[in-house]
Formats: sequence, C-alpha cells, structure tokens
Amino acid sequence: MLFDAPVTAPARGLDPAWLDYNGHLNMAYYNVLFDQGADHVFELIGCGPGYLAARSLSFFTAEAHVCYVRELKPDAMVSASSQVLDFDAKRIHLFQELRHVEGWLSATSETLLLHIDMSGPKVAPMPEDVLARVKAMHEAHKRLPRPERAGRSIGIVRSKATGTT
Repeated sequence: MLFDAPVTAPARGLDPAWLDYNGHLNMAYYNVLFDQGADHVFELIGCGPGYLAARSLSFFTAEAHVCYVRELKPDAMVSASSQVLDFDAKRIHLFQELRHVEGWLSATSETLLLHIDMSGPKVAPMPEDVLARVKAMHEAHKRLPRPERAGRSIGIVRSKATGTT
C-alpha cells in the first residue's frame, strides 16, 4: 500500500451558510473542513461510510486543537492535508493543515482519534486489515518533518520576573 505524504483531500469551496457576520468563515466550520479531510483518510484506510454498517466499528474524536492562522473569505477554495504522527492498536494521532489553493496556510488541527466498537460503545483495537493500512500510511508520513504546531498547548506566557506577557 502506497500513500501520499501527506494525504490531501480534494479542494472545495466554502458553503455560504458557514460565513459569519465578520464576512469570513466561522470558526466552527474549520472543524467541518478538517473532519471532511479526516473522512478522506478514513476512506483510504478502509473505514469509509460503509465501515459502521459492515463492522459496527467507527472512530470518535477524543481531543482536537485548532490553530487559526489566516482567515478565509467567501470565495476561498481550500484543501485539507493529513499526516499520521503516531498510532497504536486503538488510536490515531493526526495532524492536519487547511490551505488555500494558492498555497497559504489558513489553519491547523491536531487530533486524537479513538477506534470504537459501537456495541458498547467502547474503545477497541482496529481490525488487522485497517491497522495494516494505518501502519503503511504512518510509514509514508514518518519521512515528513514534524509539524511546527504539533504538540502545542494553550496558555499565556508570562515573564517570571514581572508576571507580564
């Protein structure tokens, strides 16, 4: 199995209903675009729309961290790229970038995905065929540099001496 490094979803425009009163993409819809990018990854690893019906298995997001870098205007065309940073039998650590088709970075998202047995629902190991594809994707992505924004946390940095920013 060969995978692009990173995996890039097809470019798309913005839904006009997603725009806010400031005239740009509302922050919630960046997550929709990242989720659609993750859906592209799921298709490639064999966990597309039929996965739940066929196996009673799915993925849930346990944690996500979005960084908004540059606003998107109504006529923007964008695409989400995805890089598997790490994985184990039950989890995938995914880093995504949302880029305008002109190449500039709009936002990033770092996500921890849990593989779920829907009969519980409970966290469960991925089937061997899915795990093999995740491993192959990770192998392709290991050659990529670690994203600068990966592993960030939220906080106000203060000077120890003065207590100011």
